[in-house]
Amino acid sequence: MSNAILPWQIDDWRRLSALAARLPHALLFHGAEGIGKTLFAERFAQALLCQAPDAERQPCGNCASCGWFAQGNHPDYRCVRPEALDADDDEAAEDDGKKGARSKTPSKDIRIDQIRALADFMNVSTHRHGLRVVLLYPAEALNAPAANALLKTLEEPPPDTVFLLVTHNPDRLLPTILSRCRKFALALPARATALDWLRQQGVAAADAESWLAEQGGAPLAARALAESGERGTMDEFLGQLARPGVDGALKTAEKLQKAPLPEQVAWLQRWLYDLLALKLAGQVRYYPRYRKELTALAGRADADALAQALRRAGERAAVAAHPLSPRLFIEDMLIDYSTIFTDSRA
Repeated sequence: MSNAILPWQIDDWRRLSALAARLPHALLFHGAEGIGKTLFAERFAQALLCQAPDAERQPCGNCASCGWFAQGNHPDYRCVRPEALDADDDEAAEDDGKKGARSKTPSKDIRIDQIRALADFMNVSTHRHGLRVVLLYPAEALNAPAANALLKTLEEPPPDTVFLLVTHNPDRLLPTILSRCRKFALALPARATALDWLRQQGVAAADAESWLAEQGGAPLAARALAESGERGTMDEFLGQLARPGVDGALKTAEKLQKAPLPEQVAWLQRWLYDLLALKLAGQVRYYPRYRKELTALAGRADADALAQALRRAGERAAVAAHPLSPRLFIEDMLIDYSTIFTDSRA
């Protein structure tokens, strides 16, 4: 088995390979964020285009098709994703002296013009009279016009074309899009496997367990956080959750207004989950290093209030990428959180 897929994906690859004889026109890969879904889908796209896949349908890596794929210019492959995900590449090009400060902020959405641009690609013959493949991620980034345009294509799929969609949140997709895709779930890896992989990636053994727990068992997310140097930002936020109050909420919002809001909402969701799990079962999943603080807060909170706060956090997660004011968004979120304890009669 090639080492191009991640260690915990071997069984998933074999499951997927079994579908090759009756390949659907659209596959939706879904699962937790940070487990390698996009890498897995990219590898499958390469395998579909490979001229000489091996016995386990892994791409050979040596044919002309694999060469084009590796260089990012395969004529029968298109990748659709938000412009914002290309921002780092653009900045690197600018650092190399190439022209072009961007005239506008890169979009975080997949827009309708990106879907319409696929028309020319799909209406010409494939380069080697085989398949053409479209990879789209994250699918929840489709804005409404783009989602409707994609739906029309999925309703009448062009011949010899396979769509590979990747999502962290299938519930945020149109039900009609979901109904036209074959769903393929990718699970979290076993804890021991994830820890071994993190240590092989250079994450200190002493830190690997806490990083993995704080990212809900998702190893790629744990590695990214370990490499980002954002521990200080997260601890600033968690410190406020450990000491809820209006004054602290305002100060924290001032400090963290430039930090990514979806991440802050995710930190709050995990914290609330731990509080509720402690309240009901005496367990901590995400933040074991904050067990003392969580235990004290759980004793002050009502279980129903925690459950309602989790629901509100989920609603915030759906709009965190497009706030009118990041500072006000954080203030409202943290002040709302503090009411769990000021209003509690537990």
